[in-house]
Amino acid sequence: MDISINTPALLFPAISLIMLAYTNRFLALSNRVRSLHEKYQNHEQSHIIHGQIRNLRYRLKLIKNMQALGVITFLSCIFCMYLIYIEAMSFAHITFAFSLISFSASLALSLLEIQLSTRALELELSDMEGLEDPSVIEYLKKKFDKE
Repeated sequence: MDISINTPALLFPAISLIMLAYTNRFLALSNRVRSLHEKYQNHEQSHIIHGQIRNLRYRLKLIKNMQALGVITFLSCIFCMYLIYIEAMSFAHITFAFSLISFSASLALSLLEIQLSTRALELELSDMEGLEDPSVIEYLKKKFDKE
C-alpha cells in the first residue's frame, strides 16, 4: 500500500475533536471531584461518596491515558508525514500503523470510561428509594402505552 503525505494528515481533525472531547470530560470530572470533596468534608452520605471517589480516581487515570495516547497519535502522524517527506516509506508505514493502533487504544479507553461514567451515575441514584430501573423495552412499552 502506498501512502501520501495527506494520509496521516487525514487523522488530524479526528484527533483534534477527540482531544477536545477528552478535555471536556476531564473538566467535568474535575468539577465533580471538587463538589465531592466539599461533601466529604461535611460528612454527607459517606458510603456513596466513597464509591464515587474510587470511581472518579480510576476514571481520571483513564482520561490521562486517553489523552496521552491521543498526543502520541498526533506526534506519530506528524513524524509519519516527515518520514514520507524524506521518502523513508517503510518507516512511514510502520509509524502510521503505530498511530492507528494508539488512536484505537485511546478510543477503547474512552469506551471504558463512558461505561464507568454510567456506573457512577447509577451509584448517585442508588440512594433514591422507590425508583425502578426499567429496561429499554419496558421503558418503550410504558412510553407507547401512555399514547
